[in-house]
Amino acid sequence: MKKLRCLIIDDKPLAIDILADYASKVSFLELVGSATDPVQGLEMIRQQRTDLVFLDIQMPQLTGLQLMKIAGPQCKFILTTAYAEYALDGYEHDVVDYLLKPISFDKFYRAAEKALSRFAMPTEVQAPLTTPPSPEYIFVKTEHRIQKINLADVLYIEGVQNYVSIHTPAARVMTLQTLKRIEEQLPLTEFIRVHRSYIVNLRHINSVERGRIFIGDTIIPVGDNYREGFYKVIDKG
Repeated sequence: MKKLRCLIIDDKPLAIDILADYASKVSFLELVGSATDPVQGLEMIRQQRTDLVFLDIQMPQLTGLQLMKIAGPQCKFILTTAYAEYALDGYEHDVVDYLLKPISFDKFYRAAEKALSRFAMPTEVQAPLTTPPSPEYIFVKTEHRIQKINLADVLYIEGVQNYVSIHTPAARVMTLQTLKRIEEQLPLTEFIRVHRSYIVNLRHINSVERGRIFIGDTIIPVGDNYREGFYKVIDKG
């Protein structure tokens, strides 16, 4: 299968590191470079054959939208940003996809698949795309930093007023992200929403009794709206 030569342009080194790690896991992507300076990134687009650019919108000197206009149609773009209000502007420029930070691996993978479908490959038969592997971790915003969370360590996730509390055996991590946003980043084979305020890791459930889930010393209720789906999952297990 032909690989798409991709470039990452973002003024945040951590954002580049996350996307570079994701790209290394996708068999049809070849990362050929990255840049924190948009002007340098534009030169890299011009100097080498690049099929796809993961491009931040909010950057100094040149915004992502300005960079796209200068670069022209020589490559495809997937926009990345923490600001949802820029989505419409991006789609007006015929971008492949728009990813809202923090970006989960499954959404990154689906955007990469969209890019692959944009490139015609008449000389070879495209092999069926395999299901992406489940992510091993996610990144969440805390008060002072972006925290990496190993999903295998997560016991359960709880919505607490304006916060989400992620419980692990070693610590509890608080984030301002919504429970729905966290849920979208989790692998469905391991995590399930069981209540409007709770998501549990199936691997850490000790027992279920009378609509209650026992994880260690914690008892979590199963909500009426989630009961049928939850029991279908554990019956299959």
